[in-house]
Amino acid sequence: MADPTRHAVLGVNVSRLEERRLCPGGSRWIWQLLQQCVRSDWEYWSVLIGLLSIVCFLLAAFPQLYVAYKNGKVDQALSVGFLLCWFGGDVTNFIGCYLTSQLPIQTFTAIIYCNMDIIMISQYAYYKLKNNKMKDVVGTGSLKGFCICWVILCIVLSVLLPSQLILGNLDRNADVDMNQDNFGFTEMSGFICGYVSALFYLSSRFPQLYKNFQRKSTEGTSYLLFALAMLGNLTYGLSLILKLPACGHHKNQYIVHHLPWLIGSFGVLILDFFMTAQFIAYRKRKVASSDLLALEVEPLLVDEEET
Repeated sequence: MADPTRHAVLGVNVSRLEERRLCPGGSRWIWQLLQQCVRSDWEYWSVLIGLLSIVCFLLAAFPQLYVAYKNGKVDQALSVGFLLCWFGGDVTNFIGCYLTSQLPIQTFTAIIYCNMDIIMISQYAYYKLKNNKMKDVVGTGSLKGFCICWVILCIVLSVLLPSQLILGNLDRNADVDMNQDNFGFTEMSGFICGYVSALFYLSSRFPQLYKNFQRKSTEGTSYLLFALAMLGNLTYGLSLILKLPACGHHKNQYIVHHLPWLIGSFGVLILDFFMTAQFIAYRKRKVASSDLLALEVEPLLVDEEET
């Protein structure tokens, strides 16, 4: 009779032998978590900062979702162009990461991006329909139920389908082969997707900046959405740069391989400083308006008391 414990021990030993063969001297927990071979301190810190960027992007949407839930006017505060360009950037980002065998952290981050986008766009559509008096045609309860089912379905698909692709891709090296000078059709398609993704990301901020300028207000939008996105883009870009010293004589190839994603992260980071300036300027404007209103109302209250 076979001993299941003995088979389990043998399985662990085989996996450790395979790990030592594929990643000798590398970090064991990173290999088991990401299937990425990390040997140097630079690579180790690159992974840690990359994981921090995932946390930032994972949390970025929740403050905006809460603000939209509280005031119910997300369709008036957020630009649909901002949401659609962001989603387009995330989808092409994932495709580009997979086709060009980017770092596993980049692929996992792209999956999280898509999940957050689906939730935010679904919430936007829900309040857009609700605020446009569509509840006479579609009941509020059924509309809410439909949106919840849509979000769950999209999240399941956006996790399961990419996971199958990633699992099928684990036997490939996550980093580019630095000795390869020419890229094939698949890699070139991936780089095109990467540059399209960067273009989408850079374009996404302009509709929102214009909408804020038109309204002369940022009310209904959460600054934490952009603050956490800034921190996420900063740590995302740094995680790519920190791996540069470990590339030895292949630094130029490494930069070329990750250039679209560096442009996307640092380019959006710069544009978000303009978004920050709008939040500061329009908040001061709001405070000044409220102070002026208080000065106008106070004499009226005094007159009423005297009479």
